[in-house]
Amino acid sequence: MALAQKIIIADDHPLFRAALQQAVKQVAPEAEIVEAEDMEAVQTAASKNADADLILLDLHMPGAHGFSGLVFLRGQCPAIPVIMVSGTEEPIVIQRAIDFGSSGFIPKSSSLETIADAIKDVLNGEIWLPNADTLSEVSEEQARFAEALSTLTPQQFRVLNMLTEGLLNKQIAYELNVSEATIKAHVTAILRKLGVHSRTQAVIAAKQLEVDPPKVAE
Repeated sequence: MALAQKIIIADDHPLFRAALQQAVKQVAPEAEIVEAEDMEAVQTAASKNADADLILLDLHMPGAHGFSGLVFLRGQCPAIPVIMVSGTEEPIVIQRAIDFGSSGFIPKSSSLETIADAIKDVLNGEIWLPNADTLSEVSEEQARFAEALSTLTPQQFRVLNMLTEGLLNKQIAYELNVSEATIKAHVTAILRKLGVHSRTQAVIAAKQLEVDPPKVAE
């Protein structure tokens, strides 16, 4: 009997979202699928669908930096397993994804059948990894920062992401349609939660979670 499940597919490329949908339907033909094309949409989807069975999350998602999106979701909705999906296949990246709380890692080069197998295993409560030798675990400092990052609210996460992109308080306020005083309050709360004393330190800490995008053949 087919399982009626709810799965969030988060990727900024429509064609790959369609491919992931196809893989999901192989495993759970009756599944309800919720799509998201950036990190803010993922946050909204996860908030509105707290009963979701799985999130398929692109590693290089607009609105997040590297593993920051994964870490944030693990803090906000720990009951929903997350599979990282990426064109990056370095073993160290795969290992870090698992260390930061992912339940699996699917390279985008995988066949549809392999993606379906990974989804099936994680829905059954298992960890799924491609055939890769892992290298090393995250550092104690990275682990501490990841734990602190997971305590941010969705709006604080957006503000931190914009800080990392180099935006000023005035620019962030304009983008989020709030007052500059509100942004200053968010920044103060972010610094406190992350245990740092300046915007620069917060940005440096956030960059620990970044991953170089996969190289594209010219």
